[in-house]
Amino acid sequence: MGRDVIVFLTAFAGAAVEAVEALTVVLAVGLTRGWRTSLLGAVAALVVLAAAVGLLGATVLTHVPRQLFELVIGVLILALGVSWLRKAVLRAAGLKAMHDEDRTFAEERERLATDKRQGLDRVGLATSFQGVLLEGFEVAFIVFAAGAGGPSIAPAALGAAIAVLLVAAAGFVLRRPLALVPENTLKFIVGVALTSLGTFWAAEGAGVHWPGDIVSVLPIAGIYLIGALVAVATLRGRAPAQTGGGR
Repeated sequence: MGRDVIVFLTAFAGAAVEAVEALTVVLAVGLTRGWRTSLLGAVAALVVLAAAVGLLGATVLTHVPRQLFELVIGVLILALGVSWLRKAVLRAAGLKAMHDEDRTFAEERERLATDKRQGLDRVGLATSFQGVLLEGFEVAFIVFAAGAGGPSIAPAALGAAIAVLLVAAAGFVLRRPLALVPENTLKFIVGVALTSLGTFWAAEGAGVHWPGDIVSVLPIAGIYLIGALVAVATLRGRAPAQTGGGR
């Protein structure tokens, strides 16, 4: 039960961040080029994503030994977690600009508005398709990694699905990017969680037997969290935040 709760929360938070970024693109296309184009691109991306994930998942789970899979996925998720945590630390310390969904939304709308439509709106369609597909693959990777492709894949998938549905529902009601979502806080938390899970799975895949099994993730996360907070305190004030809203 403890493993499933940790996996669920990690997948939920990670998927929420990616869903907000995908929603920003879909809304920008919908409000600028039309909802038919926006939704058609999003649906096409989801179809491609489902087929790719289904094929890849079945292949991996059928042919890759469990311990090797845990080692590889652990290293990959550790790298992803460190990347997220590093950027979150830099933003919290003021060395990197916060990701601004309102600014991204405005820039995307301005870019799309300048392109002239001729026949099928390929620009809007491609923009919506690409945005949903890229963020969707990141959600799928987080689910696969958090669940380690095994018995915990169900709570990971459930957490991600609930997050995506909630963000989509909020976007439908508000018709605007969810700029009030504390994205850097979420990325900070998810960075710690993914880094901790990556450490756990990579070590387990290498033959380490953790005391308490998945409960060991909690002290690992505590160590990473303390280290990240110390890094923020050390780096804060060294330089002004950079302009722009990169990931």
